[in-house]
Amino acid sequence: MNFQQLRSFREVQRQGFNLTEVALALHTSQPGVSRQIKELEDELGIELLQRSGKRVLGLTAPGQHVLPIIERLLLELDNLRRASDDYARADHGLLRIATTHSQARYALPAAVRDFRALHPGVQLHFKQGGPHQVAQQLLDGEADLGIATEALAQHPELLTLPAYRWTHCVLVPKAHPLALQAQAGHALSLQALARYPLVTYERGYTGRAHIDEAFAQAGLNVDVALEAMDADVIKTYVELGLGVGIVAAIAYDEERDAHLRALDARHLFADNLTRVAVRRDAYLRDFVYAFISTFVPPLTRAVVEAARHPATLPDLKCA
Repeated sequence: MNFQQLRSFREVQRQGFNLTEVALALHTSQPGVSRQIKELEDELGIELLQRSGKRVLGLTAPGQHVLPIIERLLLELDNLRRASDDYARADHGLLRIATTHSQARYALPAAVRDFRALHPGVQLHFKQGGPHQVAQQLLDGEADLGIATEALAQHPELLTLPAYRWTHCVLVPKAHPLALQAQAGHALSLQALARYPLVTYERGYTGRAHIDEAFAQAGLNVDVALEAMDADVIKTYVELGLGVGIVAAIAYDEERDAHLRALDARHLFADNLTRVAVRRDAYLRDFVYAFISTFVPPLTRAVVEAARHPATLPDLKCA
């Protein structure tokens, strides 16, 4: 038995039992993948895959049973490599950060700049996607650190820690009636917003749930003219007059977005919490802790380790 056999079997499940995609992911040939899995089955003495001719249909019952064991073995192999690298190549390596576009574009630049100044030997790789993709990349061991507002807290295998709270703002062209009303001192209301088409985030992104909840609780039906993952896309279509934009307040820059007016919406929509996440059972190299504390200074290594291993906390009893 070897690790390549284990990787081939794991990847078959990840790639939806498409051996061509498995071969591409592992940089090998399709016959090579089939051979690796057949050798693993022969050594274990069980069939792992359901087959119909040359097609793979799914996992057998034994295959479903051993898959989590194989995933743990491969995770521990990765942990071993990271642990050894911490000693052999202390401040060199690759830090893989899974995050959304909004975080990468607006929240992370200062942290990346400061981290790179202190750790020039560490290469950063952003793996951008939706919140559920961020969570899955962590679960699959394809990322060392995840940063997102949605989805991360839904997975018990992940340790999630609070990073920062943020609110939404409303964006309109400067001559828009809502901008003129704000200029006259009138507070923005959900009823006023509902009179216009809206341009905002896709469902499941960047606090969209809180936007929908606010209108639903007020009994208001709204016309969402356009949904996008990217605040820059939203701003583009607001400038074109497609509708009123609702974006993360951090995405508005007065100089860069000079053609738009930002209206305070903190009183309309609930606050949002961005989290950082790691796999509970993954080995974290020193520079992972360093990046977390650079991005969120209160999350020192001691705080993160205490959260990962709560049983190690001292027993504080009142005298």
